[in-house]
Order: sequence, then C-alpha cells, then structure tokens
Amino acid sequence: MIPYDVLYKIAIFAVIVVVTAVLAKIFSLLIKGMFRTWAPVVRAHAQRLVSISIWILGLILAIEQLGLRTDLFLLILGLLGIGALLAVKDTLENIGAKYFSDVYVPFKVGDIIKVGNSSGKVIEINPITTILLTDGKKLISVPNSVFVKEKVVNMTPHVWKEILVPITISSDIDLPRFESEVLKACNKMRYYLDDRFPPAMTVKGRGKKYVDLILALMVKVPSKKNEIIINVNQKISEIEDKMMRGKRKRGKK
Repeated sequence: MIPYDVLYKIAIFAVIVVVTAVLAKIFSLLIKGMFRTWAPVVRAHAQRLVSISIWILGLILAIEQLGLRTDLFLLILGLLGIGALLAVKDTLENIGAKYFSDVYVPFKVGDIIKVGNSSGKVIEINPITTILLTDGKKLISVPNSVFVKEKVVNMTPHVWKEILVPITISSDIDLPRFESEVLKACNKMRYYLDDRFPPAMTVKGRGKKYVDLILALMVKVPSKKNEIIINVNQKISEIEDKMMRGKRKRGKK
C-alpha cells in the first residue's frame, strides 16, 4: 500500500500541474486581449513565450513537491544554456533580427533597397542573411542583424503605398474561410485603399500547429498607414476569436 505522505505529494504535484495549465491559458488570453493592435505574429509569439515560462516555473515547483532537488539541475541547465548562447551568439542575433525585420522593416523579396554601403534588389531573405543582386549582377550577402542597426532605404517605386501585415493563426482554423472574412473586413476600409490593388493574402509557411500568412494592402494616403494597421489587426483578432469559438462549440456537440 502506498504511504499517505507519498499520495499527498503526488496529489499536490497533480494540483500544481493543473493550476499551471489554467494560469498559462489565462495569461495567454490576457495578452491576446490587451495587445489586439499588435501585429498578430508578434502577439502569437508573446503568448507562446509567456505560456512556456509559466509551464517551466510550474513544473519546477511541482517537482520540488515530490521531494526532488532541482537546484543542481537548474544550475547545470543554466550553465549549458549560457554556453550554447555564447557559441551561437552571431547566428541567434541574425535569426532574431530576421524575425523583427519581417514585422517592422518595410521591404520584401523583389524590392530595391540600400543598407549601409550596399544596395541592390532583394532576391532572398533567409534566417541568417538577406541576399541582394546589384546592378552589376553581383550578389551581396547582408547579415540580418545589420537591418536593426543601420538605416534602410527602400527605393522601390510606390513602395510607400504598401502595407504588409504578418499573421499567425492556428492550423485548426479553416484557412479559406479565414481569408474570406479578413478580405471582407479589408474591403470595408476601401475608402482608404487603392482600388487598383485589391487586398491579397498569401501563405508564408505552414507548421503542425500554426500557419504563417502575409496580408498585403495598398493605401491611398501614407499618413493613414498606422491607423489602417491598427484597425486591420483588431479585425483579424476578432475574426480569429470568432472562428475559434465556433470550432469549440461544434466540438462540444
């Protein structure tokens, strides 16, 4: 027969795990609600980061309730983590810069840009570098970290009209329906958009749990770009919430 104190510790362990799951979900929803005007991809990553952090803390606390020592484990894990970060510092810097440039730096494949002393047409953006093709048909490999340190000039004609909104949604969401709803919402703002270039959504990447999308809009007045981005992000959040609620309701039937 299992001793009472062992059963008690197991019960406390289970309770902590359940509470951790609930807190992770609550904080994820709070971030989603508080930062609706953020770019959807940034908000999704923030939700995941907070959720992972809460789970790590919860599991450490739960393991301690079983009477297991975690201090040595955490010390070794921390030292290994610091060593790994130092070893791949430059690579991580470029990958991180690539993530921020996707959201905040206004250029894409096909644009003509100038950064530092380099200029050319963007023909590839990978996790480490951005490849430019010069007028002399030479390739220039620019580390992505440069784009968050140097001034970037986009020399593409009429580029000021373009808005690119990165979106990350759950793979459980019906993508064609989501696209239709988002484009309908954008069409309601057509007074601010260039009628010659209708809104368009493309798939940037797919994973098991998430789908990365890009929504492209062309505006009439550049001073309205920030207002349009805020409104679009809010509409995207509302559509995503509505579709997820509908899916949960259908799942309960």
